[in-house]
Amino acid sequence: MSEIFLLRHREIPGLNQLRTYTANGGFETWMQAVKTQKPADIIQIVKDSGLRGRGGAGFPTGMKWAFLPNNIWPHYVVANADESEPGTFKDREILELNPFQFLEGLMISSFAVQAHDSYIYFRGEFAEIYRKFEDRIRELEEKGFIGEKLFGTDYSLHLHCVLGAGAYICGEETALLESIEGRLGQPRLRPPFPAVAGLFEKPTVINNVETLTNIPIILSKGVAYFRSQGTDKSPGTKIFCLSGRVKKPGNYELPLGTTFRELIYGHGEGILNDAQIKAIMPAGASSSLIPATEQALDTPMDYESVPALGAQLGSASVIILDETINIADLVNSTVHFFMHESCGKCTPCREGTYWMSHITQRIVEGKASKPDIDLLKSVATQMQGNCFCALGEFSIMAPLSGIEKFRADFEARVEK
Repeated sequence: MSEIFLLRHREIPGLNQLRTYTANGGFETWMQAVKTQKPADIIQIVKDSGLRGRGGAGFPTGMKWAFLPNNIWPHYVVANADESEPGTFKDREILELNPFQFLEGLMISSFAVQAHDSYIYFRGEFAEIYRKFEDRIRELEEKGFIGEKLFGTDYSLHLHCVLGAGAYICGEETALLESIEGRLGQPRLRPPFPAVAGLFEKPTVINNVETLTNIPIILSKGVAYFRSQGTDKSPGTKIFCLSGRVKKPGNYELPLGTTFRELIYGHGEGILNDAQIKAIMPAGASSSLIPATEQALDTPMDYESVPALGAQLGSASVIILDETINIADLVNSTVHFFMHESCGKCTPCREGTYWMSHITQRIVEGKASKPDIDLLKSVATQMQGNCFCALGEFSIMAPLSGIEKFRADFEARVEK
C-alpha cells in the first residue's frame, strides 16, 4: 500500500485552512527546524532522501541547494508555480487544496539556504490562486510563522507573490527570474547559473511546487520513511497527471516505479470505449511519442527507466492516445502550441516552430505531398541542439518521434 505524501487533502477535509493544517501537525517541523537545526544538516537530510526535482528535470534537490556559495549574499529561494505544460495539472491541486504544506516546504528550504526573502511565481492564469496566497501569507505573518526574528532566533523570513502574464516560456527558470525582475520573460545565457547569479544577480534556488511540498514530509517522517516509497534512484511518490483517451483522468499520487499499465488500466480504468491504446506521451506536449507496446506498458515510470523507451518522464504529464487519434493531427497541435509560445529570442526556435507549423497544417489539411513529411523532419533536425533554451528542443520531440514511429499516419493525410 502506497503512502500519500502530497495529496493529503483527499484524506483530511479542509486542509487548505490554516487551522486545519496546524491541527494536523502543520508548521511544527518548520518551528523545530528554525529553533533546533542547523541549515547544513537540513540540506544533508534532503540529499540523503534522494528527492529529485518534480518539475521535469529530476535533478537532486539537496545537491541543488548545496550549490549556493556561502561567500555571496543575500540568497533567494523561488518557487516555480508557473504550471504551463499541456497535460500538467498537479501543482494546481496542491496550490488550491494543500497550500500550507507547500508553503512550509518553501519556508524550510529558505532556512536551509539562509534566504530571508523568497518568492512564489504564479502563472498568469492562476490569478485567483495568487490572490488567495497573498491572504495566506498575511495569515502566516499574523500567527508569527514568518516575519522578523522568528521564534526568538535571529532568523527572519518574508514571502512574496508574483503573478506572471501567462507565458509558457516563464516556466523556464531563468525566464522566470527575468519576469520577476520586471523584464521580458526570455531565458538567460548560462553560465552563470542561478545558483551563483540568479534573482537580482544573487545565488538562488528555484524549485517546483511539488518538489517543495515533499520537504515537510522528509523532515518530519525521516529519510527512511520517504525512501520506503519509489525506487532506490527515484525515491518517494510522484503525482502522475493522467489525461487523454482514458476513462478516469486525474491526478494520481503513486510510488515512482509504478508501471504505465498500472496507471492507465488500474487507476485510469482503461481506454475510452475500450479502444486499442496507440501511444503514450509521458511528459505532456514536450514528450517524444512512445508506441504503446506490451514492453512500454510494463515499463516503470521513473527517471531511469523511461529514457530506455526514447522519452523522458519529465513532469509525468501522461497523455494517452488511442487508435482514433491520427498522430499527424496531434503533432500539428503541439507545434502550433510551441510556435505560439516561443519567446522569439533565438532564430532556430522562432523560425523553426513557424515553419514546422506551416508544414503540419498543410499535412492535416491534405494539401501536402510525401516530400513534405521529410521536409518537416529536416526542419526539426536542424533545430536539434541549436536552440537557446529547452522550449525549442521540446518542440521537435513529437514531430521527430511521430514521423519515426507513426509515419503511416502522416502519409494518410498527404495527397495521394
